Amino acid sequence: MAASVLIADDDPSISRALSFLMQREGHDVRTVADGQQALAAIESRPPDIVLLDLMMPKSNGYEVCRTLRANRSYDGIRIVMLTARGGEADQRVGMDLGADAYIAKPFAIADVVSCVKSVLARRREAMPGAGAAGS
Repeated sequence: MAASVLIADDDPSISRALSFLMQREGHDVRTVADGQQALAAIESRPPDIVLLDLMMPKSNGYEVCRTLRANRSYDGIRIVMLTARGGEADQRVGMDLGADAYIAKPFAIADVVSCVKSVLARRREAMPGAGAAGS
């Protein structure tokens, strides 16, 4: 099932690669290069999932995640943090802020695809009426 994906990363090569990868999986993809653009894009058209770099200008990934999780109208948005800061403490902070998954850079393409599929599947299972078709 196609999902809307917002990629928030200030590295153009990573954004292009992730965009290509997500489009190849059949998803509708938008990209932004900083935290303020991410919040504006989410406000204008909330995505199903955000691939969120932690180290961005104009509001880092932690701040974006904190802002989204503080607004109940964005509860359905899934967040996958992508970062070069792969330490256990950094991961714990991201997960405590409400991220659904955390992937350290450099990452394998297969790992990103698998993670997005898993997070989106958990989202569908948590939605009211999920699994009711055909019952």
